[in-house]
Amino acid sequence: MASEATSARPRPALLIALAVAVAMLLVWWTTGKSATPAVVTSKPGVAAKPGAPQATPGDLNVRLDDLKQPRPADVGGSRNPFRFYTPPPPPPPPVAVARPAPAPLPVPEGPPVPQGPPPPPPITLKYIGLIEDVPGKGKIAAFSDCRTTMRGREGEIIAGQYRLVRIGLESVVLEYVDGRGRTTIRMSGQECVGK
Repeated sequence: MASEATSARPRPALLIALAVAVAMLLVWWTTGKSATPAVVTSKPGVAAKPGAPQATPGDLNVRLDDLKQPRPADVGGSRNPFRFYTPPPPPPPPVAVARPAPAPLPVPEGPPVPQGPPPPPPITLKYIGLIEDVPGKGKIAAFSDCRTTMRGREGEIIAGQYRLVRIGLESVVLEYVDGRGRTTIRMSGQECVGK
């Protein structure tokens, strides 16, 4: 019973909507039939001059012939039903400007190419140590190529291809027999001792 009593009552939202609709109908009924067209001026709040011409319905030029023109062809989605915009023409193709070829880069000059025969290969002997002065024989230097141990005095030929120029305390000076490839060799052959 309670549900039948609540459904019989009118809803407030429905009553408000009905009241608004009735009010709008009354306003339209009273103003719609007797209203005359208002004169629109370019400046709001300024009344039209009494001697100025007013537009009358007979002065309006309606071009009904324009409606009889054939429709334009469909251009794939770019159709504009109002025809108040015409797309601008496509931009002209870019003009190819002839640019001068870049100047070739200067070739860097490297070190001068040596003239003559190639240098001799490096001396691969290792200086093991010095045998102290032996009375009447001078200093003796010991060398190794990690396979064989050799010895020599200043001015002697070692291994058949090197001349021992000078013996120092920590280094020796060797050169090839023909005088090329003079090299100072430091004492560094201890890793070859005992092999």
